[in-house]
Amino acid sequence: MIQKSKIIMEMVESGVVAVIRTESEEEAIQTSSACMEGGIRSIEVTFTVPGAADVISTLAKKPEFKNLLVGAGSVLDSETARIAILAGAKYVVSPCFDQDTAILCNRYQIPYMPGCMTVTEMKTAMEYGAEIVKMFPGNHYSPSIVKSIKGPIPQVSIMPTGGVNLENAKEWIKSGAVAVGIGSDLAKPAKVGNYEEVTALAKQYCDLVKEARAEM
Repeated sequence: MIQKSKIIMEMVESGVVAVIRTESEEEAIQTSSACMEGGIRSIEVTFTVPGAADVISTLAKKPEFKNLLVGAGSVLDSETARIAILAGAKYVVSPCFDQDTAILCNRYQIPYMPGCMTVTEMKTAMEYGAEIVKMFPGNHYSPSIVKSIKGPIPQVSIMPTGGVNLENAKEWIKSGAVAVGIGSDLAKPAKVGNYEEVTALAKQYCDLVKEARAEM
């Protein structure tokens, strides 16, 4: 339980999770490195990336990435979750809730963050041990929904992913999100090899989260 709680605390403290969804292992590793240089400490390698388990293993084991908190994303089932955990993933993220995955992650004391869209889904996820629920896809809502949900269930911790950008990231945090997941906005420059821009964007997101928290 100590390990699980520590991982959750690190993610919340960081406030920004970079969702790595690339077309190759090399691009995924370079994008992760660029995000790290910009101050992001939580990296979610999605299992849509070719060789995702190998990318997770590299990021989890190489000394130069020792300060990264590496997780697995787009995990649809317990089999994939176990592969990710054995590769070194410290947390598991899904686009939807899966009971077997929740049970497996609890068994290994690995945080599980399932994608939820409704209060009912969030309640179910929490009953199966999810300490943070991923509001996905976030672009279907405005940040104000976090306050609405936390009215009847104030104990829920929400991380929006999908549609979070530089224009609304600060508002999501000020509305009560414990962190934000950033995907395409970060990865877009990497598609053309512009990793310096990835680093610059990562720094902007980290600064926005700090500013939002300072204003709360």
